[in-house]
Amino acid sequence: MLRRRTFRIAVLGATGVALAAGVTAFASAAPAHHSPAAPKPTVVLANGAWSDAASWKGVIDRLQNDGYPVVAPPTGLRGVSADSSYLASYLKTIQGPVVLVGQSYGGMVITNAATGNKNVKALVYISAFAPDKDETVQDLTKKFPGSQITNDPDAQVPTALFPVPFPKTDGSIGVDLYAKADQYRNLFFSNRVSSKTVAELAATQSPAAPEALGEGSGDPAWKTIQPWYLVSKDDHVIPPATERFMANRAHAHTVEADTPHAAQVTNPGIVTDLIEKAAETTR
Repeated sequence: MLRRRTFRIAVLGATGVALAAGVTAFASAAPAHHSPAAPKPTVVLANGAWSDAASWKGVIDRLQNDGYPVVAPPTGLRGVSADSSYLASYLKTIQGPVVLVGQSYGGMVITNAATGNKNVKALVYISAFAPDKDETVQDLTKKFPGSQITNDPDAQVPTALFPVPFPKTDGSIGVDLYAKADQYRNLFFSNRVSSKTVAELAATQSPAAPEALGEGSGDPAWKTIQPWYLVSKDDHVIPPATERFMANRAHAHTVEADTPHAAQVTNPGIVTDLIEKAAETTR
């Protein structure tokens, strides 16, 4: 009897050890359950006047390399209400969170296009206009001294621009405003890019209608959506003092850099970094 009890105890002990080992092995083999990371938001880029969507190339390359979905629909440059209505319609086709970025006049567009769109989680202004209600490009450009877009504040057309009239379908005459080639490099790049590059960009620029410069803005989206702002300290189009004023008024997360007006062309790394900082807050 003693031997039999001893044997049964030994078997049970061995079985218990085996079961414990099996449980331990199962536990270590079971996959850990982690909450999946939120998808990265879609970055939507709006170009400014006298450029085109291709000006974002350096930024697009970097964002895509970092896994961000990116789109850059062209800005029509026909007027604030027309351009923002088009972009607002485009935004409705995008599912999920959006980071909306505007450069120069593109800031006027995103300020209006994002209003009422719950998917837009952040606004990013790159050397851009961030208007309040009823403000125009002309109002903000003249708010502080320093813009080289004109040397005659009373001129009907800024002196760095030239008008090209064209017939409209209704028989009236329209006007497109182009930036003068001999001032293009200084205005947008502060002489930081080659003459060859400037000649190519000036030749392919998209003109702006006068309405783009003189039409007042609507209710600003930056009052309800968190804004971010890059102040370009070497901007020859929008005075840096005006950029600081707009950024402070909007309570934007602000970065200042030694960049010209077209910072997305000359310093795409700085621009991308700010966009990605804004994007991280949406996840």
